[in-house]
Amino acid sequence: MLTGGARGALIDLDGTVHARGALLPGAAGAIDELRAQGVRLRFLTNTDSKTPETIRAELAALGLRVAASELFTPVAAAELLLAAEDADPFLVVGEEVGSVLAKFVRGGPPTHVVVGDCRDVLDYPLLDAAFRALRAGAGLIALQRGRYFKRADGDHLDTGAVVAALEYAAGTSARLVGKPSTDFFALALRSAGCEAAQCVVVGDDATTDIAGGLAIGARTVQVRSGKYADQRAAGEGPRAHDVIDGIADLPALLAAAGPLPQGAS
Repeated sequence: MLTGGARGALIDLDGTVHARGALLPGAAGAIDELRAQGVRLRFLTNTDSKTPETIRAELAALGLRVAASELFTPVAAAELLLAAEDADPFLVVGEEVGSVLAKFVRGGPPTHVVVGDCRDVLDYPLLDAAFRALRAGAGLIALQRGRYFKRADGDHLDTGAVVAALEYAAGTSARLVGKPSTDFFALALRSAGCEAAQCVVVGDDATTDIAGGLAIGARTVQVRSGKYADQRAAGEGPRAHDVIDGIADLPALLAAAGPLPQGAS
């Protein structure tokens, strides 16, 4: 019997399942319990500095095995979009992701400017060339648009700041392929074979995980790890249906919750 009426769970990774190079307390056990109960799991991350294969290998090293079909990243979404639109992109991304997306670059006038985590390559000439491609008519694609990310040594500037600079300078708006894009969540839902009303979205970030979950009509659960404290203090993002201390509490919450609601309280 499926837990609390939930057939699927779309679960964030960084700040929810792991943080600072380790699984969060009880995460592995909670995920094992959900799998045993038949809940279809999909893991959604806005990590745009690594390939899906690298992310899966790192999770395995932490003790969490995730199948390729269970992982959704902005890089994978961008591959689908670029292929569908026969794109010839200009890339503002790091070396690892660039090696994956380079197969789309044909060397003609850019049709798209793709911006992701670019801290290992970013300089003024690269940014200026992206600006000029946009002014010439290329569309702007953001792998994600987070303001900052957390590491063991503190907070760091994220992709959203670079996206915002190009939007402002070129007078354009980016198309988002990562969270909270509804298209991104819809891909995961289709993969899991679930309707939004049968699914929960779980994460630490109200502006991406919770906002995206609410936008597709799913039940949302925010954990008090990761960015939760920062966002609560700043009053950022929408309210989730439920708030729990950590992902270890998710199986019990779903078991006690009953049928999934259709709107936030």
